[in-house]
Amino acid sequence: MSVKIKPLADRVLVEPAAAEEKTAGGIIIPDTAKEKPQKGKIVAVGNGKPDEPMTVKVGDEVLYGKYSGTELNIEGNDYLIMRESDILAIV
Repeated sequence: MSVKIKPLADRVLVEPAAAEEKTAGGIIIPDTAKEKPQKGKIVAVGNGKPDEPMTVKVGDEVLYGKYSGTELNIEGNDYLIMRESDILAIV
């Protein structure tokens, strides 16, 4: 999927993974009780800072903090834009 947005500096655009619909025991979770996902796929990256090149790339699956980033809605899809330092790990 191609997004018409280019993050600046050390920012990345992440497409969050879908929230869990059921528990491991099979209980269906209502929308009001679903937790925000903490995993997603990078769809766009900035150029980095002059002294700090980017270590993530488009297509990487990443883990990030529960309250990281700013929520955006672009062309009907939900995304998060965050600094690379908010990413905890590449999966």
